[in-house]
Amino acid sequence: MSLFEAIVLGLVQGLTEFLPVSSSGHLRVMSAFFGWPDPGAAFTAVSQLGTELAVLIYFRQRIWSILSTWTRSLFDRELRGDIHARLGWYVILGSLPIVILGLLLEEQIDSVFRDLRLIALTLIVFGVILGIVDRYTRKHRGIEDLTASRGLVFGLFQALSLIPGVSRSGGTVTGGMLLGFTRKDAAEYSFLLALPAVFGSGLYKLTDIGGNEYAGWGATIVGTLVAGVVGFVVIAWLMRFISTHSFMPFVYYRVGLGILILALVSWGVLDPEGGAESQAARSDVVAVEQEEERQEEEPVPSAAPTAEPSAQPSEAPAPTVDPVTGWEVDPEVGLPRNPDTGLYHDPELGMDVDYDPATGLATNPVTGEAYDPLADD
Repeated sequence: MSLFEAIVLGLVQGLTEFLPVSSSGHLRVMSAFFGWPDPGAAFTAVSQLGTELAVLIYFRQRIWSILSTWTRSLFDRELRGDIHARLGWYVILGSLPIVILGLLLEEQIDSVFRDLRLIALTLIVFGVILGIVDRYTRKHRGIEDLTASRGLVFGLFQALSLIPGVSRSGGTVTGGMLLGFTRKDAAEYSFLLALPAVFGSGLYKLTDIGGNEYAGWGATIVGTLVAGVVGFVVIAWLMRFISTHSFMPFVYYRVGLGILILALVSWGVLDPEGGAESQAARSDVVAVEQEEERQEEEPVPSAAPTAEPSAQPSEAPAPTVDPVTGWEVDPEVGLPRNPDTGLYHDPELGMDVDYDPATGLATNPVTGEAYDPLADD
């Protein structure tokens, strides 16, 4: 992956991580639009570390209160009813579904779930669900109304984001509004809930960077830094926006993008399992390079007859007939061809022999020695 690709994908990650439009889906789609190879699940997971650092900075006071109060509540019973102490437990409980399902479905996340058709459908379906929930639910609860069961429901909706196109923030915010939470409080808890899952996933995928992954260490670091800076700006804007606006602009965007992706895939412009149609798969590129290296190492074959007899008469002189077998003699090889086996026959040996058109030599099947049939003549 080039630094330009890393910067572009880092911008996309930072712009879309906190919006309910699916950052992982956008990374996958953007690469396909530009004809780049799929950046891979590892790059997606690690680049999210940058955006989660932005969450740590933006909500630093709330996060510090949760960590300090929760830790002290382990030894002080009086603090266990404090909302910050309870939030610590609710974040842990809500993180369990995505951790468990993420480990169980790791292979699908790296392969099947990254199909552009699936991403397009999830963009549309969950976009419509977000719009319906945002429009028709009663939003009267704040973050202080969280309970263990409600925290677990948040976590179940967050686990849906394992499928690119669903959106981590979109899924958890949808679940929160279904429970009656306001947009702002549902979004804030969504960001807090994402911290353990995203940091855990990013650190877990660090070992996959490099090697067979398309994105190397340099590109991943650049993309992560860009995502963190842009993500901080997006958080500040989004928290103000949803205080007075609905999520409907994002719903329209999701549905429109999903329809566009399906159309481009159906027209053959995009390969649903790769980059743009003109972009060769990474495995194909490696295979081509290996084939080119092999051809360079092999000697260039001289003009020689093909393994199969010509169906049409050539302009060369008519071949002679071997008086012993009655088979036509190939003038360039100097041997008749056995019509039953397709092999050349050496009358002097009385048996069929292997012939290498690249070297012009036949092989004695008894001694294994190579010899020139024309020299024998």
